[in-house]
Amino acid sequence: MAYERIELSRDAIAAQEEIARRLRAHFTAQGKTPLAMVDTYGCQQNESDSERLRGYLAEMGFGFTDDEFAADVIVINTCAVREHAEMRVLGNVGALNHTKKARPDQIIAICGCMVQQPHMAQKLKKSYPIVSLVFGPHELWRFPELLERYITRKKRVFAVDPSDGTITEGEPRVRDGKPKAWLSVMYGCNNFCSYCIVPYVRGRERSRRPETIVAEARSLVEQGYKDITLLGQNVNSYGKDLDCGTDFSDLLRMVNDIPGEFVLRFMTSHPKDATEKLFRTMAECEKCEHHLHLPVQAGNDRVLKEMNRQYTAQQYLDKIALARKYIPDLVLTTDIIVGFPGETNEEFEDTLRLVEQVEYDAMFTFIYSPREGTRAAALPDPLTRAEKQVNFDRLLALANRISAEKHAGYVGKTVEVLIDGESRDEANPLTGRTKNGRLVHLAGEKALIGSFVRVKITGSTTWALFGEIER
Repeated sequence: MAYERIELSRDAIAAQEEIARRLRAHFTAQGKTPLAMVDTYGCQQNESDSERLRGYLAEMGFGFTDDEFAADVIVINTCAVREHAEMRVLGNVGALNHTKKARPDQIIAICGCMVQQPHMAQKLKKSYPIVSLVFGPHELWRFPELLERYITRKKRVFAVDPSDGTITEGEPRVRDGKPKAWLSVMYGCNNFCSYCIVPYVRGRERSRRPETIVAEARSLVEQGYKDITLLGQNVNSYGKDLDCGTDFSDLLRMVNDIPGEFVLRFMTSHPKDATEKLFRTMAECEKCEHHLHLPVQAGNDRVLKEMNRQYTAQQYLDKIALARKYIPDLVLTTDIIVGFPGETNEEFEDTLRLVEQVEYDAMFTFIYSPREGTRAAALPDPLTRAEKQVNFDRLLALANRISAEKHAGYVGKTVEVLIDGESRDEANPLTGRTKNGRLVHLAGEKALIGSFVRVKITGSTTWALFGEIER
């Protein structure tokens, strides 16, 4: 799909940083450290985008808070994949009437995928007057400029024009903390699955230069990050818009070859672009986790065609068999949509049969959510919501049974785990991940976060493993 690839120069980001310095002077002239709150919804790419937002805010002199009443600036980074996420955002924005009433000078900004949809931007404009600034994903790189425009003119700013998107490098970042780091390798999507709004709000596929990605990954390792996830809407398409001859498998190997102790993950993969070369690379790269998230979405060929997924159920199964040939201990996860418009109960049975055959370690299951502007939203949809719920419950029960059985198979084994955070379980206050992505709860000191340890698995549930650190 042809489009104009736009790579912004470093001067463009330097100009935004200069505006950020002006805003720092503006805010600190009030005699106190201003506070910002960044609230993020949706996927890992949104999490990565919020790191850029916090980076700019830090350049402006802001500290950070989780208290909306204490925040001078609130930025809500939104998701558009399902209606439920949008309703949550709108409900929470409406609740900010209380903070705005208490603090009339508070600035409320809404950004991200949801607002790139014209009807949602219009809804915010008409029904949410407390919102000062609205901008889509393509405008994030000039957040300081948009914020300064609102502050100086005292007029609401809406920056949501349609765009294929740009490539920017060098924005400041504030990450949530070690040991995990998100690393975007590309933006946008060219697939136009009939149910999905992402290509309309994220723009066309745009790959970052491999040397830039490798340099950032090397910097993350030097800073002590132990868990690096390469991000893209479809990472298997990486490099198709570049002229450097590097595909995603090549990039994976380049990052894997960086000296240091870390685990390398990636998402998301589209089945049509998952290749034997990728599976072989995963098997040969010692730092690459043995986990593949490969969304199937449905198990019936007619439904897959209506979804514009560009593969059949058998072609998908053949890829799974090939991946498991190279990686016998592969952990496989997927996404499945229940109740796609026109899907019959008989066609849904094909999905159940596919799940039984593949035996996923975990599944992310959703009832179809219409997205305005997509082709699927105009399709006839004869099944009732109640009928879809029955099918959803059957799929969930099957997924939970398989997951519980898979997890039970770990009990008694010793595995390597990266301790990556804390839990609310007093008996097992630490969390970690195995090399193939399984969640583990265990006891230990907080100082272990960021360390690789050997753990004997002592118990399991449908969703997690429990273990003891081997001394």
